[in-house]
Amino acid sequence: MIELTIADDVAEVVLNAPEQRNAVDASALQELADAYRQAEQAGVRALVLRGEGKGFCAGRDISQVDPVTDDAAGFLRGRLQPLLEQMAAFPAPTFAVAHGACLGVGLGLLIATDVVYVAESAKLGSPFAALGATLDSGGHALFFERLGAHRTFDLIYSGRLMSGAEAVTAGLFSRAFADDEVLEATRAAAAHAAQGPTLAFLASKEILRGLRDERQGLWRSVEAENAAQVALSQTEDFREGFAAFQQKRRPSFTGRG
Repeated sequence: MIELTIADDVAEVVLNAPEQRNAVDASALQELADAYRQAEQAGVRALVLRGEGKGFCAGRDISQVDPVTDDAAGFLRGRLQPLLEQMAAFPAPTFAVAHGACLGVGLGLLIATDVVYVAESAKLGSPFAALGATLDSGGHALFFERLGAHRTFDLIYSGRLMSGAEAVTAGLFSRAFADDEVLEATRAAAAHAAQGPTLAFLASKEILRGLRDERQGLWRSVEAENAAQVALSQTEDFREGFAAFQQKRRPSFTGRG
């Protein structure tokens, strides 16, 4: 189900089960983890995640799940959460293309990605009350932080799905594009990032992780910035960036220390 291609320092990971709207089971999660691991080992400098067909990912594949015998903890805590943490920690900028259905696990995959470009007609939200289930995969944190408690409850209680354009306007994700433009826009952004100062990008990922996961305040984040800048000043890309500015030319970054 999961396909990986690598070209020009950019990995493209594809959920390729369009007949089931790219819904995933435990096996697919393992394939996805393996693809990210292979991309990391290849030393790529950017990664694109997308889904084939009419939607990004409709969530967990429950077509064969018996709720009486299902190991929900094994799937969520044992498989899904470690994958999302692995994705979020990927050592290069990551980008996702959100189109069609982006629900449940699909929403979680987007949350674990650095930059999400969204098709205007994409559908995001929490329709799980119809299953007697609740929002998972990090959805509560995303909606609460960006929308507040009242609007989050409204989405959960009503089951209403937000369009991609509405989700971006509300601050959930990065940018919205026309449906036929979002893939190329995402690929272009990833290609641009792959030519950038990778170590500087990773420093920002770590600072933002501290703000998000450890709730670091202003002065702790400033200290983290100070430490990162001192470390970066010893890298090839830092010296190249300054030289290019002083020589009025475009920098040529290697992504190495």
